[in-house]
Amino acid sequence: MIKKLFGKVFGRKSRPLSRNRENVIPFAVHKINRDLVSHGALRVTEGLQAAGFKAFVVGGAVRDLLLGRQPKDFDVATDATPEEVKRVFRRARIIGRRFRLVHVMFGEETVEVSTFRRAVEADEAETDAHGRILRDNEFGDQEQDAARRDFTANALFYDPATGEIFDYHHGYEDICAKSLRMIGEPEVRYREDPVRMLRAVRLSAKLGMHLDAATAEPIARMKNLLANVPQARMFDEMLKLLLSGHAWECVKKLRSMGLHHGMLPMLDVILEQPQGERFIINALHNTDQRIRDDKPASPAFLFAALLWHEVLADWDKRQRAGEKPVPALHEAMEAVLERQREQLAIPRRYDTIMKEIWLLQPRFEQRSGSRPVRLLGMPRFRAAYDFLLLRCESQEVAKEVGDWWTEFQDASDERRAEMLMPETEPRQKRRRRKKSNAATQAELPID
Repeated sequence: MIKKLFGKVFGRKSRPLSRNRENVIPFAVHKINRDLVSHGALRVTEGLQAAGFKAFVVGGAVRDLLLGRQPKDFDVATDATPEEVKRVFRRARIIGRRFRLVHVMFGEETVEVSTFRRAVEADEAETDAHGRILRDNEFGDQEQDAARRDFTANALFYDPATGEIFDYHHGYEDICAKSLRMIGEPEVRYREDPVRMLRAVRLSAKLGMHLDAATAEPIARMKNLLANVPQARMFDEMLKLLLSGHAWECVKKLRSMGLHHGMLPMLDVILEQPQGERFIINALHNTDQRIRDDKPASPAFLFAALLWHEVLADWDKRQRAGEKPVPALHEAMEAVLERQREQLAIPRRYDTIMKEIWLLQPRFEQRSGSRPVRLLGMPRFRAAYDFLLLRCESQEVAKEVGDWWTEFQDASDERRAEMLMPETEPRQKRRRRKKSNAATQAELPID
């Protein structure tokens, strides 16, 4: 009844799905529990299928379900155009310029719906001088959409209505074997989009999958192609990597494959220093744990940690040259951020937060007078305090300093007064301002 109604409204008849048994994996084999699919994704697939369209949960969500992981979000692919999707759902909006997608809203959940795309032939695609594809978005069919995806593990289509998975590239077998394999010729696919090299590292580290030998082999000799990728895309990929919940594993793989040079070129120098390595490892493990605990993780805090020892080195060098501590720290921060921008431009919206965290670090050494109480009232105190604890864990700062601040911030006024350190430097005498002639005249007695 519902399908007939939708068919009359949208003027299309329900299309039968392909039943190539070699490519269809039944529920009895894969055993994905339909109840693990989000409410919104189920509503989208049911609504589109009732309107006569094909619709599947796709990509990372299917992969994660097969690996026994809870997907972060659920995407849907369909043969309906963006305009047709929008007609089916009341709360839907079309987004994107290069390739239009539809966001369908169900309460707080947003389901991203894409129309099947096809891979454009080499002579049709718009590419740069190095072969990187600049524009290739064309609608296609389900099989073409699968071929266009990067890895076999991401090219699966799950139909919640039938419980079947459509697999065109043996992705199910690869997932069972914990193997991450590129669809098509890896060298060609990396040339089309060099960011796929970074995705290969991130996904293999995040999912605990090994890179297929043919997929890994071209990376070492093609890594220079990353220099042609726009910095905004590089930064987005770096952010995904650092916030994957497996950042340290990702960084180790990046370094082992020589892929980190275009992202955080200072990382090699920092990791060669025992104290710097401990600090970076602690910072990444701390971020990973927060993500696993579903706590927010600040990109600005993470980048402040990754660049801190470079700032420290520059700051120390300037002070040895005779500069005063505070101006030297300001100059060091600017110099390090400028050098970083030459490789991977961290958006300037993070600069202020990073600088505030760095600038508060010397103030934790000041534990006398009214300075500690004033520091507690600073807007960025909590982030700076967490940063201090990382420094204590890496033995850069005495553990006693971190313990003192841990107690001081929650102590009563009486206890705080007891904890304050004695003044070690003589207080400077405040110079009295000379009164102006007008003020002097005003104080003269009137006859």
